[in-house]
Amino acid sequence: MIYLDNSATTKPHAEVLDTFVKASTQYYANPASLHRLGNEAEDLLESARRQLKSLLGFERIIFTSGGTEANNLALRGAAYANKEKGRHIISCKTEHPSVLEPLKQLSNEGFDISLLSVDATGAIDLEELKQALRADTILVSLMQVNNEIGTIHPLADIRRMLKSTRTLLHVDAVQGIGRLPLDLNQLPDLLTVSGHKLHGLKNSGLLAVNKAELAPILLGGGQEGGIRSGTVSVPNAAALAKAVRLARPDADHLKWNAELRSFFAGFKDIHIVSPEGAAPNILAVAIAGVRGETVVSGLQEENVIVSTSSACSSKNKQTSHVIEAIGLPREYREGTVRISFGAMTTHQEIIEFKKHFKRVHQLIKGVEQS
Repeated sequence: MIYLDNSATTKPHAEVLDTFVKASTQYYANPASLHRLGNEAEDLLESARRQLKSLLGFERIIFTSGGTEANNLALRGAAYANKEKGRHIISCKTEHPSVLEPLKQLSNEGFDISLLSVDATGAIDLEELKQALRADTILVSLMQVNNEIGTIHPLADIRRMLKSTRTLLHVDAVQGIGRLPLDLNQLPDLLTVSGHKLHGLKNSGLLAVNKAELAPILLGGGQEGGIRSGTVSVPNAAALAKAVRLARPDADHLKWNAELRSFFAGFKDIHIVSPEGAAPNILAVAIAGVRGETVVSGLQEENVIVSTSSACSSKNKQTSHVIEAIGLPREYREGTVRISFGAMTTHQEIIEFKKHFKRVHQLIKGVEQS
């Protein structure tokens, strides 16, 4: 099988699984318990936290169940904690649903939400962001890498723009950590990481925090410094630390991305959706007059796995909100397919993918014309 849906989820590293199994076997006690086994579990938990602080360059690490919870905590936690300072939040139309949906809820609760538009490449206009900033803007939330088309937001420029303000910057780095270098000189105030996107485990994630006040959105036993109640999974935390430690950008992805761009440019009915300069591990293309599901199904028959868009919305029959926002020509809107590499992808798989795609494309077009 050729697996090219790594932006949806990745296969866990063997070392990550080994860490999880060892921790589950030896450190299974509740880290909040006062007995020896509880203390040993807490020691491992705090060791994982220290590693992640060092690796990411943040003051605090709050373990969560994944990226969705971390995004909710960043948005709602920051909004509730800072509502006396202001109620204005800025984000973007192409953010992940785990950002857009909490923002809808906050809007219903009296917060003022501004969503930036994007151009045909998925890029925001920094001047629009500058004009949107107000004295009562408490938070700007923007993803590092768009999960559907790979557009990279200019976070260093945005960080500098906010430096003289009291506005917090939250970055959803779910698609960026382990794929792009992290600029330790331009860290945001809040950073979301998800384990299963970087060859870690599902149901593991974190919110990294620097000098930002948060209100809890889960109430209970007061774990994670009172910000995120609930018994912390020590094995998941240890496995996440291992996954982040192993994660590193792959230079081959840039070459493979360029190779596939050249390949798709040879088809008259294919539009390359991902812009030049996008994240090298994501390449979205669209076929005119063909539904993306048809391509995905055809490739699956060839034992090749790709996706139509975000896995969170791929079963929704509506056009992706990202595709709508970038104004993709109507004949291409239903035909978008996303190809995404991971640390285990090989060049031979890229070569084989091209052969399989040619066969599927010919079959689809042959059916259309018959």
